[in-house]
Amino acid sequence: MHRHTLPQRRSLGLALLVAAAFAGSPAMAKDVTDADILNDAKSPGDVVSFGLGTQGQRYSPSTQINAKTVKNLVPAWSMSFGGEKQRGQESQPVISDGKMFVTASYSRLFAVDAKTGKKLWKYEHRLPDGIMPCCDVINRGAALYGNLVIFATLDAQLVALNRDTGKVVWKEKLGDYAAGYSATAAPIVAKGKLITGISGGEFGAVGRIDARDPMTGKLIWTRPTVEGHMGYRYEDGKEIENGISGTTNATWEGDLWKTGGAATWNGATYDPDTNLIFAGTGNPAPWNSHLRPGDNLFSSSTVAIDADTGKIAWHYQNTPHDGWDFDGVNEFVSFDYKDPKTGKLLKAGGKADRNGFFFVNDRTNGKLLNVFPFVKKITWASGYNMETGRPNYIDEGRPGDPAQGADGKKGKVVFSAPSFLGGKNQQQMAYSPQTGLFYVPANEWSMDIWNEPVSYKKGAAYLGAGFTIKALNDDHIGVLRAVDPATGKIVWENKNYAPLWGGVLTTAGGLVFYGTPEGYLKGVDAKTGKELWSFQTGTGIVAPPVSWEQDGEQMIAVTTGWGGAVPLWGGDVAKRVNFLEQGGSVWVFKLHK
Repeated sequence: MHRHTLPQRRSLGLALLVAAAFAGSPAMAKDVTDADILNDAKSPGDVVSFGLGTQGQRYSPSTQINAKTVKNLVPAWSMSFGGEKQRGQESQPVISDGKMFVTASYSRLFAVDAKTGKKLWKYEHRLPDGIMPCCDVINRGAALYGNLVIFATLDAQLVALNRDTGKVVWKEKLGDYAAGYSATAAPIVAKGKLITGISGGEFGAVGRIDARDPMTGKLIWTRPTVEGHMGYRYEDGKEIENGISGTTNATWEGDLWKTGGAATWNGATYDPDTNLIFAGTGNPAPWNSHLRPGDNLFSSSTVAIDADTGKIAWHYQNTPHDGWDFDGVNEFVSFDYKDPKTGKLLKAGGKADRNGFFFVNDRTNGKLLNVFPFVKKITWASGYNMETGRPNYIDEGRPGDPAQGADGKKGKVVFSAPSFLGGKNQQQMAYSPQTGLFYVPANEWSMDIWNEPVSYKKGAAYLGAGFTIKALNDDHIGVLRAVDPATGKIVWENKNYAPLWGGVLTTAGGLVFYGTPEGYLKGVDAKTGKELWSFQTGTGIVAPPVSWEQDGEQMIAVTTGWGGAVPLWGGDVAKRVNFLEQGGSVWVFKLHK
């Protein structure tokens, strides 16, 4: 008996010493678990994933701020990102254990006290000369897992930092920045795997989705999103072939698939019901469609990937043989769809595509359930065949073949709507299970577009097209629209003079929040669109708001700072909004007591 007593006393004494040592130390962050991430959409006390849940609905269950109380919403704090590194700020903050983690332009990451706005630490990634981001030096946010915060950088790296100290835990390379690869999307964690995409389609990069161990950064599998490329899985450091994506040359003639684009630059969503990762894919490269006959899978598509195997379960191509840069990268948002014909609830997903059409697909198999325009003017297709799922092209709406031109240097110029910046671009929509509506930040604009000869050169722009973007209306470009996915009806709309380039939040309090380039964060009635509250932040908003509860109070946060693709690529539209000021801050609001 006594022989066992002494070790027990020693263990107890050691435990007391350890406890005493930690009693005087700062509290360690509570680890973010797979269960926390799966429950994110239902837990109001934090925001631990991009999209307020991996399905991407951007719906908050909190009701403290509602149609009656929103008039009392006031700033709680604001924190500036500082310095001269402003430009576009597209980041969605994540919040856990009383701390906010928010990324900023030029691959920066801030940790902030979520209650007071006090900066806790800052990480500035050292960017090399020669990076080639297509559409501003932005970043859309970070992922949380364990005690790590993980984000992607403009030189195509992933960086994981300790949430308490800001110290780098691991770094991994996504691609060669000198070949045009970059990364701007917020990673997500799906079933214990860190899921990331890549940018660079305008430089002939080959799109893909990677799954990694979030604690180490080591690859688990990688799946290319251009047909003909081999996928791989990794075991004990060994690379094992995991099947070609599609069938080589089935929808790509010749060799252009080798630099085929289809970049996954807007990240992914994950549905635990089907265990599928949904990735939107960008334009095929080059833009000149006459150089690449065929559908060019899996560009301008939604691709469903099995989270365990890394294999493609199904795909749906929103724009086969894309000739307008209608990237299909827009988020695929899982929701329950009531079939208007049978009344049955179906596992579905909604997507407001760059090409101007809103798609509802069965998320178990990709079958097209409904499709309708969510912008007023579309010139490239008249609609879709519901049996085949394919668009009904308007032939004269495709830019002309330069080889058929008089000098072989410029194809026929066509007027096209929407413009290549899209009926909706990176700005995230929201879905409310309360109203059954999607809230889509849309834009009404057009372009003159023509094709030109082009050949691939590493690190050079790979377009083969020229364009001029134009507004369609004098009084507005942006329109926030409430859309019924079952009927295709636009229930209400709010017009905006400048393009809408920031995301949307909807809440169980019956509200929709969104920002404008003119600097306003707005709160409107989810059923009617009536504006109930607004606040001028002093710079344009091109990021999505979030909501969480802190010490029993509902908070609203948004990152502010004008920039992104519009001032860089917008042509006449960019001139129209050149009065807008840059900035770089995060604002947090709560109800005035």
